[in-house]
Amino acid sequence: MNLRITMTLFLAASLCLVGACSGEHQSSEPEAQAGPSPESQSPGGATASGTVVETMDAGNYTYVRVETADGEIWAAATRFEVAVGDSVVVPLEMPMQDFHSESLDRTFPVIYFTSLILREGDATGSAMPQGHPPISGDTVSAHGTNPVTEMVQPAENGMTVAHVWAETANLAGTKITVRGKVVKFNGGILGTNWIHLQDGSGSEADGTHDLTVTTLGTASVGDIVTAKGVLVTDKDFGAGYAYEILLEEAELITD
Repeated sequence: MNLRITMTLFLAASLCLVGACSGEHQSSEPEAQAGPSPESQSPGGATASGTVVETMDAGNYTYVRVETADGEIWAAATRFEVAVGDSVVVPLEMPMQDFHSESLDRTFPVIYFTSLILREGDATGSAMPQGHPPISGDTVSAHGTNPVTEMVQPAENGMTVAHVWAETANLAGTKITVRGKVVKFNGGILGTNWIHLQDGSGSEADGTHDLTVTTLGTASVGDIVTAKGVLVTDKDFGAGYAYEILLEEAELITD
């Protein structure tokens, strides 16, 4: 199985759920009641439309409280221009229960973190950064990148990407070291950076050539980096967000 994320959406890790660059997280309190019923269906799922009655910015996100025909909802997307009184359409993606924003010092019983919030009259919405989990399809996958074909020398006491996939059962929960080329980088998503590493090993056909890494470090596409982190398996963030394997909270060393 490759690193595909079946999803309704959104967003993501260290999805303990630390909010983008603002130290936000989801509490483990009991789930709150669900938001209003969907008013319509779109290719990405249900949406709700209404009028913005409150808005604020925190970290990389804009929060809006929207009055819909079925009641009020809270939603957030990457920062965009919006004002009280604007009419908006909100995809009801990735509902977070009892989400606490430390930067706002506020807990939201239910809030939808969504790929875009479309204002009335806009041709396109305020989309998440490129590579952020879209309404459907792969999230931060390496889809669309050219696979690395030349072997990258493993780090000392490290292992290849293919080895990680082959020994997943034995490596789960342990700290490992992998050296490879960055083929995709998405920064500031859910309080962490998302990197795809390839080292020329493994098979593109089954996805064993690519490893997803979350880190607070930064890198550019094409960099050769060494990532040291804990390998987790069957990581399920809910709402269909699931990874077969993920190297979490990795330390990055750039060659």
